[in-house]
Amino acid sequence: MTTGGWLSSLARDLNISIAFCTRLPLAHSTPIESGDVARASWALPIVGALVGGIGALVYGIVLGMGLPPMLAAALALAATLVTTGCLHEDGLADTADGFGGGRYRERKLEIMRDSGLGTFGGCALVMSLITRWAAVAAIAGPMPVALALIAAHASARAALPAFMRFVPPARPDGLSAQAGQPSQRCVVTAALLGVAVLGITLGLAAAMVGVVLAASAWFFMAWLSVRQIGGQTGDVLGALEQINEIVILLTAVALLKAQP
Repeated sequence: MTTGGWLSSLARDLNISIAFCTRLPLAHSTPIESGDVARASWALPIVGALVGGIGALVYGIVLGMGLPPMLAAALALAATLVTTGCLHEDGLADTADGFGGGRYRERKLEIMRDSGLGTFGGCALVMSLITRWAAVAAIAGPMPVALALIAAHASARAALPAFMRFVPPARPDGLSAQAGQPSQRCVVTAALLGVAVLGITLGLAAAMVGVVLAASAWFFMAWLSVRQIGGQTGDVLGALEQINEIVILLTAVALLKAQP
């Protein structure tokens, strides 16, 4: 592939990943076809870093206005929710409702497709939002918060291509099945990008802890989703992103020193 062709392919993959994971307006958006998301999945950590950067920017602006860190943390979290259209939060809620509210596999999948919000999903959403807000508020310093948000959003999405490749789809007609199976190169590239962002933003020690915890969450969700519904869906991918985002933020709280 020529340099121009390689750059064009790179730009197209980034375009697809941004269009799929966010509500950001793109000047030259490309229609997403079957298999495009899997091929472009290596870029998910880059999109995650962009989402985290938007949250960090809002945090810095609010703090610069003299408002308290707790409010800045809430508005930074709100900015990331608006940017992604609550895509992963929706997956977390549907997964919690399905896994918690259904007795059999078919019923669990039926509940996960229902647009309504149940008790399990509501509780999962509240816990996710409160935990992430509290973590960002606890870090407090503008630069540590920026680093933590970028690390959390990038590395949380870095685990998704491997999940899509190695955990079979639970249904043949779901979003995950339509997205396709990422190549080994995509899986490795995304993982390396996630680890690199962790190391650059949080340091070697925090990166090692974050990788171990995120990998543990990956294996737990793989085991749980296969046991509950026979594989993964787009909702399960969203739940995994949320869990890993929380894991990395908590790691940052424990190991980052706030710098006002």
